[in-house]
Amino acid sequence: MRALTKATLLFASLALASMAQAQSPPSFRVISPIFGQLVTFAMPSDFVAVFENTKGGHYIREAVLKGETPERWTQMITVTGEKGMSSNPKASPETFASTITGGFQSACPDSFAAKSLGATTLGRFEAFIAVIGCGQVDSGPTRHSETALLITVKGATDYYTIQWAERGPESDAPSVNDERWQERLRALSPIDLCPIIPGEAAPYPSCVTKS
Repeated sequence: MRALTKATLLFASLALASMAQAQSPPSFRVISPIFGQLVTFAMPSDFVAVFENTKGGHYIREAVLKGETPERWTQMITVTGEKGMSSNPKASPETFASTITGGFQSACPDSFAAKSLGATTLGRFEAFIAVIGCGQVDSGPTRHSETALLITVKGATDYYTIQWAERGPESDAPSVNDERWQERLRALSPIDLCPIIPGEAAPYPSCVTKS
């Protein structure tokens, strides 16, 4: 199993109690310094981080349901960062999402489907949200379907993604229209980016107060 570096994974003990999440597992505010900003969102408490890595200008962290592994999982929440990408005038949250979608589609050209949930703002930052999926894909231990809620965010200097993926039995088409993707978007909210304050340490009170 790949090793987990915990230096940037921080949980502030703020339980989220809203009507939209009343039937969901309790969640906790995650605040992670990733390149130029703090990335914050709600992590359901039945997930645990199992892998984290920074390589050059790319950051990734994966969390799976407790008891699952990076190789064998049914649900995974992935956070990524792309350093300096905001300076690219040709980049946008939608085009970044399209690049990721294209990679997904190449894995399953005959069973691919996608649904745009549209452009939005998270805090004051531009974002784009979609659901993408493969009805049949061979990655992992067995042939399966794989569908993901994809959120791309343009930060002050860097781009970020949050993805909530689910594997299931193989099918002719993935369940991109299922209501559960809207429910999962609500479960991750609020999603925002905060500035890194020099000298401020975890639990990053300036970002906790903002959220």
